[in-house]
Amino acid sequence: MDQDALEDIIKAGAVTREARQLGVGMIAEGVSLLSVAEETEAYIRKRGAKPAFPVNISINQVAAHYTPASNDKSTFRRGDVVKLDVGAHVNGYMGDTAITVEVGTRNWASLIDAPSRALSMAIEMMGEGVPVSAIGGTIERGIRSNGFVPIRNLAGHEIKRNNLHSGLSISNYDDGNTTKVHKDMLLAIEPFATDGAGEVDNAKAGNIYILQRDREIKDAGANRLFGIIKEKFGSLAFCERWCTAIDPKAPAHLRTLVRYGAIYAYPILTEAKGGMVSQAEHTILINGSRVQVTT
Repeated sequence: MDQDALEDIIKAGAVTREARQLGVGMIAEGVSLLSVAEETEAYIRKRGAKPAFPVNISINQVAAHYTPASNDKSTFRRGDVVKLDVGAHVNGYMGDTAITVEVGTRNWASLIDAPSRALSMAIEMMGEGVPVSAIGGTIERGIRSNGFVPIRNLAGHEIKRNNLHSGLSISNYDDGNTTKVHKDMLLAIEPFATDGAGEVDNAKAGNIYILQRDREIKDAGANRLFGIIKEKFGSLAFCERWCTAIDPKAPAHLRTLVRYGAIYAYPILTEAKGGMVSQAEHTILINGSRVQVTT
């Protein structure tokens, strides 16, 4: 890995960590989800980076892929279990991190601790040559030691330049994958724990999108927005909020682009049996027998 790439990875990780700390510090009863998302993303830009994806704020049974829309009036409520998932990139090199907090109560302290413990255990045993299955098995043991189960159809992932989910998947259980991690690999390790079924289902489509295919769009307004999306966001995920800041008619245009198959709307992911969900995540750089946590 060349020095410039390494410096960008380290900066992206630092900005992502700082943004996560800022965002989680804002979470409190009565605070709007929209304000947390927007201020966290604004901080990333202020620090000279760009969001790698829209800030995810997933509450209680929701595991992932929820970001508030531009007209979202919802606020945090006492007792909410909130997953804050943040990413930043510098020249396409990314950091990805998440944390879970409980709003005003401590009813779910053990559930919140479970993925954090599993993540720490995984980081401790990782290094060049460690099989992916061993990482997953360690994560599962960490989660089960707190009396909960891992979510089996969510996984950590390799990160490459301009590609957040690329190459390897790192399951939250021993999936038998004998592939070994190697030097200079950048990995997002993200245990999810639940008291439910241990799986997530797709709920309704949310406000997070990604380019799916380049094609001609007959609707002039939607086509203009499509051109801007390709130029500004490229291969990375984006959201309705960002598009509405460019074009007030963006919500309608985005629906058109989804119908054309030009963009994909990520479904909101919810626990299959309505279980409560917690998450922890760090980005890890493999640099020999030891690893570097960039976030």
